[in-house]
Amino acid sequence: MFEMSVIWLRVAVVLYSLGLLHALLTVLRRHAQVFQPALWSFSVGVVLHMVSIVEETVWIGSFPLHNFYESVSLCAFLIAVLFLFAYWRYRIQTMSVFLFPLVFLMTLVGSLRTPVGAWSSPALRDAWLVVHVALVLVGYAALLVMAAAATIYLIQERQLKGKRPGVLSERLPPLATLDNLITWSTSIAFVLITLAVIAGSIWGFVESGTRWIREPKIIISLLTWCLYLAMAYLRVTAGWRGRKAALMAVAVVAGSAWTWAAHVGLRGLFLR
Repeated sequence: MFEMSVIWLRVAVVLYSLGLLHALLTVLRRHAQVFQPALWSFSVGVVLHMVSIVEETVWIGSFPLHNFYESVSLCAFLIAVLFLFAYWRYRIQTMSVFLFPLVFLMTLVGSLRTPVGAWSSPALRDAWLVVHVALVLVGYAALLVMAAAATIYLIQERQLKGKRPGVLSERLPPLATLDNLITWSTSIAFVLITLAVIAGSIWGFVESGTRWIREPKIIISLLTWCLYLAMAYLRVTAGWRGRKAALMAVAVVAGSAWTWAAHVGLRGLFLR
């Protein structure tokens, strides 16, 4: 029965992934793309998630809160249930941009508590890692564009507010152009880093079993991703633009630099 509970949980992850797709498309295109299909898929995922928790409770004879994986799975389930209730009661669709990716990633992590076999081939292992690193690098490139645009925005805004535009100010792009650049690079970075986190989580699970989640660099990566998620959500739903968005972008870049510093050991993996 325990094996079936894991299967139900992983099927729920697949169903939650449509919610993730909806959120990514919304961030990229600024309006809902597949919300209704995603909502139905999400709802079925919640049902299967509950089945998984019930089956595991019956199998172990107590509520499944004995380790990190069980706790994060239960927390994801409760968040999903509360979202469905809030949507049914208040029709607040915008919360899905934040909660769909969060529930997906938390459930994905919770589903990785049961070890699997090793990589079928070294080539697959290396290819998966290359995809993960490539997504991170391109995502960081978009972050650097965002950081540069945010910094220039803050400089330009300060000069304009001080009514002392200098030679540099006359050569800088307009604030509206900079804000659009921040929005575009934020969207690209969020999508790529989200895919990188998913690929990296799966790679770490297959490579290291259940030990991967206890590594400090993994915790730092997940916390930084939460910053990305908050930034994308606030820009899409709360309309954060201008100075607020620029300051948030700088904070996210700082978190990303911290994450990169924690992962410099990745270089050694290519030299084996």
